[in-house]
Amino acid sequence: MGGRRAFGLWQAIVIILILGGIMVVTMRFARIGAHHTADSYTREQAELFLRSALEIAMLQIGTHDRSGGCLGAVRVLSRDGRFIADINITRYYLLKGSADLALCGPLGYPIETEESHGMVMMEAVVRSDPSNPKIVHPVRVLRRSIQRP
Repeated sequence: MGGRRAFGLWQAIVIILILGGIMVVTMRFARIGAHHTADSYTREQAELFLRSALEIAMLQIGTHDRSGGCLGAVRVLSRDGRFIADINITRYYLLKGSADLALCGPLGYPIETEESHGMVMMEAVVRSDPSNPKIVHPVRVLRRSIQRP
């Protein structure tokens, strides 16, 4: 009499354990991919908000009454409460001898080229609001730029 050629109980358990291990690894990679996609989406939103905040800052600089001095900082909050932008104006490039240079005080930097008169150097930091429940992982974006209002 010959032996039966079939799976035994221990062989079935080994196959189930191997398949279970493969499923755990697959689920872990899927979870990592989902977090990466969510983080990329939040970061892209922060970048877009940064552009808008810089435009708002440029508008505020352009409409600011310099008789009391030059504008040094602008804070912008996103409409949905996810992001906060802090924009620091670190330098105003103004023509030597102009009235604006005297009004800006330490923020004013004298230049000799009329083409660059009125340009500003800014440092913008956008960060996610940690109290917002829609933010899973915190985001912080920094950009330095020179622009003309």
